Amino acid sequence: METYATTLLYAIPFFVLLLGLEMVYGYLKNDQKYKVLDTVSSISSGLTNILKDVLGLSILIISYPFLLDHLALFSFDSSLIVWLIAFVAIDFAGYWNHRLSHRINFFWNQHIIHHSSEEFNLACALRQSISNVLGYFPIFLIPAAIFGVPTSVIAVIAPIHLFAQFWYHTQHIGKMGWLEYIIITPSQHRVHHAINPEYIDKNLGQILCLWDRLFGTFQEELEEIPPQYGVLKPVRTWNPILINFQHLGNLIRDAWNTDNYWDKLRIWFMPTGWRPADVVDKYPILIIEDVYSFERYGSEVTNFFKSYVVYQLLATLALTLFSFYNYSLIGYDGLLLTGLFIFWTIYGYSSLMDQNKYAVWIEIGRCLFGFGLVYYTDNIFYNGSEFGVVTYMITFYLISTFFGAVYFTFMEQQEINKPLVNE
Repeated sequence: METYATTLLYAIPFFVLLLGLEMVYGYLKNDQKYKVLDTVSSISSGLTNILKDVLGLSILIISYPFLLDHLALFSFDSSLIVWLIAFVAIDFAGYWNHRLSHRINFFWNQHIIHHSSEEFNLACALRQSISNVLGYFPIFLIPAAIFGVPTSVIAVIAPIHLFAQFWYHTQHIGKMGWLEYIIITPSQHRVHHAINPEYIDKNLGQILCLWDRLFGTFQEELEEIPPQYGVLKPVRTWNPILINFQHLGNLIRDAWNTDNYWDKLRIWFMPTGWRPADVVDKYPILIIEDVYSFERYGSEVTNFFKSYVVYQLLATLALTLFSFYNYSLIGYDGLLLTGLFIFWTIYGYSSLMDQNKYAVWIEIGRCLFGFGLVYYTDNIFYNGSEFGVVTYMITFYLISTFFGAVYFTFMEQQEINKPLVNE
């Protein structure tokens, strides 16, 4: 876990730099693809995902080393062949895992977060799951195990394979000629994120487009059908933690409310979006019918508020990097407490973005918990040591966000919602 945290110390600034470059490019071309609240939500989702992974908050059903020990039939002397097999095997596994997430109700819950943005840019690539608590991915790596690919090779290729899926989440790159027949390109991935009927559940590959072409899920981006982004059952929230469990909540409610016991069981394994017949009319859920003219989610806020949530995001990002950098000093328990505070922070300010009436109390509770971490725990923020400046910085942050939550709830929002008076 510490090794992964160290890797992220380099990966996160690199990703943020690329986001900044895409924003600047869009501004200069007068074709901006970013909206502040959506971008804050996307990056916040990425922070929750990496924290969850660094903390190891998942249950592994079966491990790759176990499969390797029991299934390996081959051994190769050439390291080049081993690395090539590993890459192809991981890409093949990624395709089928991705396809499963799009086709089965239960598994869609862990993937909906990635499609939840109604924008398409590099930031939405960071919308990754925290609800995938069951670790079953090694099952898809059975071909790699049969070919005897060492665990160490999988451990190196897997994160590289994941990070290599970042760059094609952009609208600023058109079709790429002959590369369209080899790799997943921005054009192909725009199709994948689109909710147009012609594009739904297409282009499920991750690096190679071979699997889509081979298994019938390939779709070219058509000039006459511009992609529209999001999900057909819009999430209607900026809160990434809520988005992660929203579909699961709908499944639980439908399973509870249906009178058919067979439907209570099979709803989890039916195609994505399937609902029991007796709950569809009784408990309707908004579904987008016209993808070209639906009300996109938004909050009426001022530029001051936008600046405030960016401040919240940057502070949360800095605290995350600080915690990863000092992993060996604060230990797993310290990182667990810090992680809880970061999750609470993201839940709080994204609830404020949603203009949730309880957001202010969530934020106040988070500030009080933060003061407890600063002044009543050892080592987490180096209280009383040569790193005491960190304590003062976090104290300032907690005080400023305490008053920020109160101001934006009871003063600015009331001003925005004040009825107009005819003069």
